[in-house]
Amino acid sequence: MPSNATIAATRFGYGFHPDQALASDVDGLLSELGSASPAIPDIGGPSMAKRAALYSQFIEARKARRKDISLTPVMQGFQRSVNRQFQADIAARISAPVLSDRGFFERLSWFWTDHFTTAARNLITKSFTPRLEGDAIRPHITGTFRDMLKAVVTHPAMIVYLGQHQSVGPTSRVGKRTGRGLNENLAREIIELHTIGVGGPYDQGDVRQFAELLTGMTVNRRTGSPQFKKQQAEPGAEKVLGTIYGDKSADFGDIVEALDDLALHPRTGRHIAIKLATHFISDTPSEGLITHIESAYNRTDGRLIAVYQALLEHPESWGSEPRKVKQPFDYLVSSIRAAGVGAAAVEPFLKPKGRLSAPRALRDLNQPMMQAPGPDGWPEEAERWITAQGLAARLQWATRLGRELEARADPRDFLSVALADRASPEVTFAATRAAEKWEGIALILASPEFNRR
Repeated sequence: MPSNATIAATRFGYGFHPDQALASDVDGLLSELGSASPAIPDIGGPSMAKRAALYSQFIEARKARRKDISLTPVMQGFQRSVNRQFQADIAARISAPVLSDRGFFERLSWFWTDHFTTAARNLITKSFTPRLEGDAIRPHITGTFRDMLKAVVTHPAMIVYLGQHQSVGPTSRVGKRTGRGLNENLAREIIELHTIGVGGPYDQGDVRQFAELLTGMTVNRRTGSPQFKKQQAEPGAEKVLGTIYGDKSADFGDIVEALDDLALHPRTGRHIAIKLATHFISDTPSEGLITHIESAYNRTDGRLIAVYQALLEHPESWGSEPRKVKQPFDYLVSSIRAAGVGAAAVEPFLKPKGRLSAPRALRDLNQPMMQAPGPDGWPEEAERWITAQGLAARLQWATRLGRELEARADPRDFLSVALADRASPEVTFAATRAAEKWEGIALILASPEFNRR
């Protein structure tokens, strides 16, 4: 029977680290989110302004190259700079939970960043996407959902990822002059994925009206700052979920008002509750757990500390059975932590290539960093991760890490860190009786106990 400390570390964090004392109960986990801790790591690297400037230099060089082919190396140089920065962003994103002693904060940051998925599909999204988490997610983890929602929706990474910068009111000044029209992507995802959820009380008319309301919200791609351009905004009032916003003149404040109302919609509370319970506890959480979290959300107008407390205080959250499969990122990070890797030794794991490269391993495990397959983020279902290909990739990683640790780690010591009191007699016997030390370590990392939480 695993202790509460083991459940807290594996279900609500990224596992044990031999040099860290971790939380073991509800109060301990919530203390990781308190005002005194943690200082929010700047995992986003250079500012949006610097990223936008670099991308703009690439665009200008590409335009100049059309007239002068000899400028190709200049254009390619800017392109390489963007790609190098993206690799640095990936490294920083992996190192944060590996080194942090506040696993619950890190897990929540991953959860919310996935809830508000953006993905690096091209050069501009590679430039902008890495800043979303540091700018709009991590500062709001202990605040309210509506503040986080507004910060995310108005962030350049989200605006560009879902094409909102290309959305134009059909009867706006720009629309009538150019013939350009609406892009409904952001409006649809805010309603279907970010707030009230699929199956909520809305229809296509609400999506279109909301898309019209959002027109004018765009990005200055030279400065990396959000903008509201009235000449692109659809004039007149819009009706979304029965509420009328605006009048003759388009205004950014109307967008903010609509986002507030969506964040406080009762169905949003349920949608968030289902997602939290599914991510942390079970692919099929009980109705009792869902309604307990939902009630806390609606009772406090989406105050997130109260929502987390409701999640943590429910008995189902501390059941001994591990009902979730670790996603590849969780699996990789927890294995590196179990190895006792600190700041001085983490570098080989962060490189884009190499035997111990975590970015490479994540690609092999079909969860490349910042490249979720769609706006709905990474799948939660166990069967999406426990496949023949996925298991083979986990075995390959377990073998590589086992060989790396063989010279300085004993399987018995590694077992006590990696699994603590969750180690079964079968895994204990196999790991401690293995012919080679690396095999014992690899068996632990490949075990069902380590791959579930």
